[in-house]
Amino acid sequence: MFTGIVEEVGRLLAREARGPGARLTLACTFPRLQLGESICVSGVCLTVTEIGQARFSADASAETLALSTLSALRAGGSVNLERALTPESRLGGHYVAGHADGIGELLEVRPLGDASAWRFSLPADLARFVAKKGSIAIDGVSLTVNDVDDRSFSLVVIPHTLARTTLVDRKPGDRVTLEVDLLARYVVRHLEVTTRAAAGASESDNLEDHPIHRKLRDGGYL
Repeated sequence: MFTGIVEEVGRLLAREARGPGARLTLACTFPRLQLGESICVSGVCLTVTEIGQARFSADASAETLALSTLSALRAGGSVNLERALTPESRLGGHYVAGHADGIGELLEVRPLGDASAWRFSLPADLARFVAKKGSIAIDGVSLTVNDVDDRSFSLVVIPHTLARTTLVDRKPGDRVTLEVDLLARYVVRHLEVTTRAAAGASESDNLEDHPIHRKLRDGGYL
C-alpha cells in the first residue's frame, strides 16, 4: 500500500523482455532495499527481485504493461518512486494500491497563478469511479479531482508536486497511468451488488434500464 506521495524520481536503466512481460532495472537511491519488497513505479506496484548498487530490478506482467505507461518506457526514461507504507508512515495522500486501472492522456495545461490546471482524458469504464473532490493517482502521484465528466477530469498541480515528480516533463498528448480511488471502487461495487439483489438479477443481467439502477444513477450514486 502507498500514499501517492512520491519519494524520488528514478530512471529506467535497462529493459529485458520476459515472454509477454518485461524485467525492468531502475536507478534509485533508496537505502537498505530488501528482496521481495514492493515499490510503486509511476503508479504500478512492482516487487523487487534483484538489488544492485543504486539500482533494483522488478518484473512487470503483460497485464501491468497493457494497463500502464510502463509499456512505452524506454531506457533513460524517468519514473516516480515510492516505497510501501510502514505502520509509522504519515498518510499524506490517499490509499494507493499501485494497481493500474488504465491509461489517460494529458489534454491541456493552463497557468493558474503559481500553480497550473491540468485536464486528462478518462476511459469510459473508469468514469463512475472518479468524483469531484475525490482522489486519483496520476503516474503514482496522489492528486485531487477538481471537476469530472464522462470523458475527462481536471485537477490543479502545485509547484512543489511539479518539481518533485515526472509531471514536470509531461506535455499535452502524453499518456499517463491512472489508478482510481480504492474506496470509490468498493462503494461502486457495493451499490452494484445491492442493486442487483433488490432487482432479483444475476451478474449476467443488464441493469442499465432497471428502475432501481436509474434511480441510483440519476441521483448521482452510480
